Amino acid sequence: MTESLVRVQGVLRDAFGPRLRTNQPLAGMTSFRIGGPAAMYVEPQDDGDLAAAARAVRDSGVPWLVIGKGSNLLVSDAGFPGLVIRLGRGYRWSAHDGDRLSGGGAMPLPALAGAALAASLAGFEWGVAIPGTLGGGVRMNAGAHGGAMADVVETIELFSFADETRLRIPAGSAAFGYRSSELPEAGLVVAASLRLRPGAGEEIRARMAEAREIRRATQPLSEANCGSVFKNPPGDHAGRLIEASGGKGVSVGGAHVSRKHANFIVTRRGATAADVDRLIRRVQRMVEDRFGVALETEVHRVGDFDLASL
Repeated sequence: MTESLVRVQGVLRDAFGPRLRTNQPLAGMTSFRIGGPAAMYVEPQDDGDLAAAARAVRDSGVPWLVIGKGSNLLVSDAGFPGLVIRLGRGYRWSAHDGDRLSGGGAMPLPALAGAALAASLAGFEWGVAIPGTLGGGVRMNAGAHGGAMADVVETIELFSFADETRLRIPAGSAAFGYRSSELPEAGLVVAASLRLRPGAGEEIRARMAEAREIRRATQPLSEANCGSVFKNPPGDHAGRLIEASGGKGVSVGGAHVSRKHANFIVTRRGATAADVDRLIRRVQRMVEDRFGVALETEVHRVGDFDLASL
């Protein structure tokens, strides 16, 4: 363990006590169910905890990472050599005021969609089909079935690791793009508010059921996966390009391209993160060779991957 890690671990131990975990397995915290451990792991319950974590890592050079439901992460087999933060229950809440629905960064999007239904608020039915959190959904401008966070987010609350302050910004400052935003890397999304519209409960419930059924019919939900692996290129769909390139069913080790949806990679028992990483790169080469299109990943790689062995 490096001197910096030892120092950071000591500071975190003083602040979090037994809540600080070391060599924490991450595989079970991702939907791929693979990958190595985090050197350190905490679940902050409030902004005081976040401030303590910020002080510990800010000047140390030790890497840090925020995760939510882990539905778009590929953690390397070596794990993550720094601090992993997952917002705790103190950031899992929702409230509504008129046609505004607010929630904490740890609030699961399907649960937030349920809160919108309970408040008879329409416009977020598609959120029931996204297995992520509000914080992660805002940062990556998550979306499904024609909707996206950029369409409904009104304000965003960030906790800055740079100066340990919380600030509220309008959604326009996030510079949302396709599955992306320009929110500062040192800013954790700890809350957000959505502007929705009044709706009839029966109609909202029906649209949520439709979104669930589409997901069930088109995605390999019974197998470990990270959701969509690649972003759709302009005017096309990654799944179509992969299938047309002969990628459906292609495998590397314990990972293979789903036969149900070509933009999904699924893993079986014994699969490694290296298997998935090599398969991603193989699929990218196949599509580029056939169509001249460079597919960008939607899944985020965490940790080190050995490119020399590709």
